[in-house]
Amino acid sequence: MRILITGGTGLIGTALVKHWQAQHQLTILSRTARTDTEQVSYRQQLSDIDLNQIDAIVNLAGEPIADKRWSAAQKARICDSRWQLTEQLVQALNSVSHPPKILISGSAIGFYGRQGEQEIDEDYQAFFPEFSHDICARWENLAMQASSPQTRVCLLRTGVVLAAKGGALKKMLPPFKLGLGGKIGSGEQYMSWIHLDDMVALIDFILHNDNLSGPVNAVAPKPVTNAVFSAELAKRLQRPTLLPMPAPVLKLLFGEMSDILLYGQRVVPKRLLEAGFQFRYPQLSQALNALAL
Repeated sequence: MRILITGGTGLIGTALVKHWQAQHQLTILSRTARTDTEQVSYRQQLSDIDLNQIDAIVNLAGEPIADKRWSAAQKARICDSRWQLTEQLVQALNSVSHPPKILISGSAIGFYGRQGEQEIDEDYQAFFPEFSHDICARWENLAMQASSPQTRVCLLRTGVVLAAKGGALKKMLPPFKLGLGGKIGSGEQYMSWIHLDDMVALIDFILHNDNLSGPVNAVAPKPVTNAVFSAELAKRLQRPTLLPMPAPVLKLLFGEMSDILLYGQRVVPKRLLEAGFQFRYPQLSQALNALAL
């Protein structure tokens, strides 16, 4: 299969390319010039790619949302990096005579906004209006404009991706390894997470499952509170949890961006489970034990 990937050098994209490069013919849209291989081609401009010759698109590009304090300029970068490329992709896709059969486009569980203890599946409609929802709502709306009888669109509402060398754990590990980790704020907020291997596997599953379309919660079936997550991570590292992070300190350090750490969502992957996807790591302890931390 001929697959175009945007964001192919990020955490998920890199793992996806590694998984697919022996199976498919890949084209990576990248701002950085790279050397083509037998199975992977790199292009710096979307205009250099003939979408008539592409079977599937996986759109993962976007400025990391939690890397920096949310200044007005950083908010604009976060939004523009998602919205502009997605809009360009959809316009290009809709202009060709033989469009790709599927667009798998990124989103996040931030779509739901801050929530309490209620389990949330893809049909949940009581969104909390805040920045994370606004990013994802427009991102998804732009992607869905590619939906047609020729093109199936799936939206990946992704949770916290667990990997040994990147993502959220990369920031969490240093204090936890020193025994200085702990819960954030009350610790009662839910964290909906997924092991990187399961993330790659579910994208592959969606690619081949014609019955899946629209939003798909890309999370493991067992979300946990931040307090439980912190305790499990400390246990995995054989360290104590000595220093909780009080909410006022976090707000002082990160401003509005601290909201995504202090508030959460209890999200479940209803559509994946109903479609028959089997998680390799459904429990947090399994996922953490499988990582070389």
